Amino acid sequence: MNSKVRDYLMLFGVAGVLVALDQWTKWWVRENIEFGGQWLPESLLWLSPYARLVHWYNSGAAFGIFQNGNLVFTILAFIVVGAIVYYYPQVELNDWTLKLAMGMQLGGAVGNLIDRLIMQKVTDFISIGAFPVFNIADASISVGVAVLLVGVWLNEREEKLKAAQEPPGTEPPLESITESVKEG
Repeated sequence: MNSKVRDYLMLFGVAGVLVALDQWTKWWVRENIEFGGQWLPESLLWLSPYARLVHWYNSGAAFGIFQNGNLVFTILAFIVVGAIVYYYPQVELNDWTLKLAMGMQLGGAVGNLIDRLIMQKVTDFISIGAFPVFNIADASISVGVAVLLVGVWLNEREEKLKAAQEPPGTEPPLESITESVKEG
């Protein structure tokens, strides 16, 4: 199998699982919890002040900011989806953290985009403490950013370790210097 095809399978596989989970949970909330209501199994009612499922809508960005910006965030989601799909092949083959992060962010963007296109608002349902109510797509985007940051940190750490192991006075080959000048 072509490596590009395999890479895109990873991207669309991660995103697809997250979109399916996001859409199923939103459907379940819309079908089983009245708008403005909340739900917890009886055995977990003691969690109610700290965590519960609610049924709310959001026409703004993640976590309820910028309300009534549905059109702007719909357009932005299309741009984000296009950018991820376009730039994904440029990610180094062994940079699995960036690939995972991009898959999570793609899944989150598409999950909320589906709601915006169909309902002109996003279903939010996870309520934890005083934190703004969110959904699987919002969480996917946020965790994707965290994975991205951890990946950047790990890559920088690995580069520093390699540089520390090189003998003093060793210079990179001329080809790598030329490549970095072209990119810069």
